[in-house]
Amino acid sequence: MKHQSNILALKYRPLNFQDLIGQEYLVETIQKSIQQNKIPNAYIFTGIRGVGKTTTARIVAKMLNCTVFDKNNNPDLINCEQAKAITEDRHPDVIEIDAASNTSVENAREIIENVKYNPVLGKYKVYIVDEVHMLSKSAENAFLKTLEEPPPYIVFILATTEKNKILPTILSRCQIYDFNRVNEIKITNNLQQICENENVKYDIEALKIISSKSDGSIRDSLTILDRLISFTNKNITIEETSKSLNVL
Repeated sequence: MKHQSNILALKYRPLNFQDLIGQEYLVETIQKSIQQNKIPNAYIFTGIRGVGKTTTARIVAKMLNCTVFDKNNNPDLINCEQAKAITEDRHPDVIEIDAASNTSVENAREIIENVKYNPVLGKYKVYIVDEVHMLSKSAENAFLKTLEEPPPYIVFILATTEKNKILPTILSRCQIYDFNRVNEIKITNNLQQICENENVKYDIEALKIISSKSDGSIRDSLTILDRLISFTNKNITIEETSKSLNVL
């Protein structure tokens, strides 16, 4: 599904689980737990950069708050107004925090203070905390108190590239999901599809080089593709790709 953006990583950011690449088992597990109403108060999504942790967090927030269902009783994340508001970053109950720039205990206390207020629009208030391992130890300890006894309408989704840096007491209160590196075949297929959508000429071997260089990260592969589309004027050859990516 496409967003309104010229940057490929944003334009092709998945809006639902069907669009997410390379995390099938994990997605199935999360979907089943939500369908069965076995929703934890806190998730941890861990894995390398660019494999879909924050994107998945947003999709979970949509599923939890969606009010429109298809004929099979699955959340309709495209036509639901709540889901659209989350996609467009304007839903009052879905709060995204970048822990890398909000590391202090004051920031943690601000979250804790807001947790006691009921959701405004949705069924759940969802806090998506990116790079949660960057919180200071005092902020983590303050945060821990909220995780111990959160209100039933609160869900925390903590994303991290470095799970080992998070307090064990926080880890023990979360459902942990490990995101895989995406395999090169899936990345190549995705790049091929995008090139066709964007009317970009390509050598398949050039796309394989991009896949290899992206090291399992979908976002990195799209960032490289974006650069090469500009560099090659929409004609991605093996020669130009090798030169640009310093592949001998």
